[in-house]
This record gives sequence, structure tokens and C-alpha cells, in this order.
Amino acid sequence: MNLNFDFNGIKKASTLEENILYDMLIIGTGPAGLNAALYAKRKGLNVAILTSKIGGQVTDTSIVENYLGVETLSGEALVAQFMSHVSSLKIPILKDVEVLKVKKDEEGLFKVQVSGFKIYRSKTVILTTGSKPRQLGIKGEQAYTGKGVAYCAICDGPLFEGKNVIVAGGGNSAIEAAIDLAKVAKHVQIVHRSKFRADQIIIDKLKTYANIDVMLETKIIEVKGEQLMTGVVAEDKSGKLFDIEAEGLFVEIGYLPNNELAKGVTKLNDRGEVMVNAYNETHLPGLYAAGDVTDVPFKQIIISASEGAKAALAANEYINKMV
Repeated sequence: MNLNFDFNGIKKASTLEENILYDMLIIGTGPAGLNAALYAKRKGLNVAILTSKIGGQVTDTSIVENYLGVETLSGEALVAQFMSHVSSLKIPILKDVEVLKVKKDEEGLFKVQVSGFKIYRSKTVILTTGSKPRQLGIKGEQAYTGKGVAYCAICDGPLFEGKNVIVAGGGNSAIEAAIDLAKVAKHVQIVHRSKFRADQIIIDKLKTYANIDVMLETKIIEVKGEQLMTGVVAEDKSGKLFDIEAEGLFVEIGYLPNNELAKGVTKLNDRGEVMVNAYNETHLPGLYAAGDVTDVPFKQIIISASEGAKAALAANEYINKMV
């Protein structure tokens, strides 16, 4: 599906202009960014979007079955619906651009610098830059991403119904993923390089599933396959190599927030996530953040979308109070 913002007859929005003072600039076009734009536009704000990738991580999701009102839809198709809605409001979008810096000047306004030496000004900024899965960094991982290798059990688990899968990781997210997968998969093999780091209550629940096995102090060193993944090569603590056959590998070793623009601008927590309050305000007045880049728990499409709406509504109140 073409996500170049002019597919299926959708009119292309005007581009951004350097000589305009925007009410709001949104960085990112995942669910948080697009919903923030929708709410901002409905409030009558002069809003524009800057992005390096339309749709964020949603476009990498094979099937979405947990978004209210959408029974089953591909990630690309869901993003296309989001974009269709936003584009109908003629919100300017600057695509395929790298945002280099966000800075608040002496007058209390924001300057957003992008590649090509262009600077756009705004009264408020909403960061919706998302996150990226932490990868194992092993041979074959990238080659089989989307062909057996996945990073979201909730998103892609149903695709592996009745199949043998592996979960890499030993924290809460990995154990929860294994439990979710055990409900649909034939067999789940947990492989973790050290001891469990998960909460004991979750580990106890894990033990109640007969189709889950655990292999600790073992690391995965290669993903193997043909057109699709067929298994992995693992290494135990003695250095012995062996194969594990499986049709899926779920890498659940955490996410890395795309926080480059927030560093040195506002506060981050110990995981590098942008810290926000209930109104999605950062520690810098006028700067908001929403979605997976923040410290809000549970990284889900519907949660990101709602957080984007909250950020836009809060920023609108901030603008109304400006002198």
C-alpha cells in the first residue's frame, strides 16, 4: 500500500512554511502524532506535522486486532485510514525529513530545525517520536524480520496459532509474551542468556502452562531459515552449540525510546523515556510528549492515540493562556 500521502485520490496537504508562526508542531506520525493533529485542528489551531516515517511502528505490524472498532486490519491499512482522516483536514505534513533540534527561545517560542538548514517556529511542540524494539543484534535477525522474527506478541501472536515459537528475554515483558503466546501456539520455548528478571508472581503463573519450556543461561546467536525462519542456533553456558526448531522468534528484551530530540531539553527517566504528567506536559512549558517515547505504561496503539489527544488538548489550553 502506498503511504506517500496522496494515495487513493487523497489530496496532498500543503507543505510547511518558514515564515509562519504555528500554534503547534507535531514531530512524528504514529497514532499519537496523527491523533494529536486531529484534535488540534478541531480546536482551530494552526498545526503542522514533521516526520521521517509515516505511521511509525504500526506499519511494521502484520495484523492489528486489538484496536476498538477494527476487528482485523493490517498495520499499513490502519495507518492508511489514520492518514485519510488527517489528510481530509488538510494538515500540512513535511515527510521524509530529519528533525535535528528543538529549542525554546527567549521569547518563549519554539524553533524546530530540520535537515536542509530550515527552521520552523511554533508556540508549542508535541514529541511523538515513538520507540524502536531492542534487537538481539545477531546473524539472520534482520533478514527474517517479518518472516518469523517479531517484536510484539500482542500484535503478531495470532499469526502463529498452532506453531512452535521462541521467546527471547527474561523480564516481565518476555514472560507475559510467553504466556500470551501459549494460549495460541503449540509450544513456546523461552530462551534467556541469564536468570529471570521477572516478578515472581508472573514466573509462578508461567509454570501453570504445560506448553511452555524454559532454557536459562542460554543465548541465541543466529536465526536460520529459507524463505521463512525455521529455527535458531543457541549456545549454552558451556559453549555448546545446538539448534532449536521453531517457526517464530519473539524478541522481548525491551524497547529504546527515540529520545534524541528530548536530550538536554527536558527530563528523561532512567530508561530514557520522556517524563510527562497527566496532561502530557514535559518539564519544559509548551513542550508536550505522547506515545511510546514517554514514560506512560503499556505501549499500545490505542493508548498512544489517546495520549496524543490529551497532549493536543492540554497544549490548546496552554496556547489560550499565552499573552
